[in-house]
Amino acid sequence: MASKIALVTGGSRGLGKDSALQLAKRGFDVILTYQTKKEFADEVVKEIESIGQKAFALPLDISTTAGFDQFATEVKELLGTQFSSAKLDALVNNAGIGINQSFETTTEETLDAMTNIHFKGPYFLTQKLLPLLNDGSSVVNTSSGLARFSFAGYSAYGAMKAAIDSLSRYQALELGSRKIRVNSIAPGAIETDFGGGAVRDVADLNNHISSETALGRVGLPDDIGSVVAFLCSDDSKWINAQRIEVSGGFKI
Repeated sequence: MASKIALVTGGSRGLGKDSALQLAKRGFDVILTYQTKKEFADEVVKEIESIGQKAFALPLDISTTAGFDQFATEVKELLGTQFSSAKLDALVNNAGIGINQSFETTTEETLDAMTNIHFKGPYFLTQKLLPLLNDGSSVVNTSSGLARFSFAGYSAYGAMKAAIDSLSRYQALELGSRKIRVNSIAPGAIETDFGGGAVRDVADLNNHISSETALGRVGLPDDIGSVVAFLCSDDSKWINAQRIEVSGGFKI
């Protein structure tokens, strides 16, 4: 039986990397994207291959729609030549960057960048890839705990992630006729290099978040990838249009 195929944007590091690896452990072949760090992406490909699944890495700049048509063509060609299926079974919109600026000092340029990377990019990339998604596929959009609770300095980022939660519900409604499920996953604070690695490296911040979390610690990358893989699998076949926060019970 042929493996299902998942596409994970921003799959060369952090949560995207763990999601790609967890998908492979569930029997998915994986296409992952990277922006500049090809060497990191190639390492993830090797890890997935060591699990026994196929993997390929493609470059993608999620901040501009200019390359989306070409990217979709490359994905279609890759599916036709390297995989046993011509369609994808899962799309994980994970790529993004962190930024911390006060509302007072956030510039129009910064807000435009957040919009392009975290909302416009996933919006139109998913649209471009719809012809390559099998009926019955799963789309997982990456939101953030910051769409529910608020930390100073994240007005632009958090607002875009709230938009992703709303978009996911609309996509679930409109794509339901094709039995495509759409959910958003909202990680809490995770120990990665995201946002300069502050959660991982600043002890006071780490301790504060841990003290506000029911399970008593901050998150780790492997707390997230397994949930993404679950949402892409048939085990979650009746979960649709949901925002699933994976934060260990932060500020509940």
